[in-house]
Amino acid sequence: MLEVFDIRKKFGEVAALNGVSLRVGRGELVGFLGPNGAGKSTTMRAIMGLIAIDSGSITWDRAPITARVRRGFGYMPAERGMYPKMTVRDQLVYFARLAGLSPSAAKKAAESWMERVDVHHRADDEVQALSSGNQQRVQLAIALVHEPELLILDEPFSGLDPVAVENMKSILLGQVERGTSVLFSSHQLDLVSDITRNVVIVDSGHVVLEGDVREIRERAAFRYASIGFVEDCRWVPDMLDVELIDRSPRAVRLRVPAATEPAAVLADATRAGRVVEFSFAPPDLSEVFLASVGRDASNESEEVRA
Repeated sequence: MLEVFDIRKKFGEVAALNGVSLRVGRGELVGFLGPNGAGKSTTMRAIMGLIAIDSGSITWDRAPITARVRRGFGYMPAERGMYPKMTVRDQLVYFARLAGLSPSAAKKAAESWMERVDVHHRADDEVQALSSGNQQRVQLAIALVHEPELLILDEPFSGLDPVAVENMKSILLGQVERGTSVLFSSHQLDLVSDITRNVVIVDSGHVVLEGDVREIRERAAFRYASIGFVEDCRWVPDMLDVELIDRSPRAVRLRVPAATEPAAVLADATRAGRVVEFSFAPPDLSEVFLASVGRDASNESEEVRA
């Protein structure tokens, strides 16, 4: 189990981390979310020993992480961490050897992972000749080539096409099934909801929300109601604390307090016209995220919703 407790880090006068704590159990996939500059990458670098923290603790199975233990971790940084003029095959063999595999085991693992991430046809090409998406696949293979116990992935889905995203999801879920602990960051929040149960949201260097995605959504102070009418309708809800989010001639989307009865919303709408569609649901992860970092979900950016 990875345990990060109250870690703090300053760069000059800037507090990059201001008491971040999180936990990733064996065979658990945790989404690590936050706006740019929130402290995600700094936390990941601290876990990997790439930067020294000012205070707090980072442990694996309740013991300090030594260099030997860290060799059993896999890390995929947001920035490219490969040798551009080295071939894909040589790259994987090299990193597998750094992780402690024998020459023969490193070659076997390299061939296997090139196949699994679908870059085997580019094995003898230099990394710099690959597209951004294929470089991302190679970077993932490097992180996994030694079958790590802990996998730290910083924006692993960045630059991938839909087919590669599905392959990446399958690989990560397969790693979890074999007992690997996985911590990953992503701005693709709908995708995060699809593959993970637990998330940690950070902002300005500290944790603002964490827990089970479904429970977090249910705990939200508001709900969204969507109503579709047969004909054009200018319905104005006769209810307190209702916020109009979107309107078209035959549809309305509202944000209402969580305590609102769905039947009351539907009854009010039917007095204005014939309703053919109705939904009442807690906010999705994107909306919870934006609310937790102090943004209005009705004005959310395309980057966060992507």
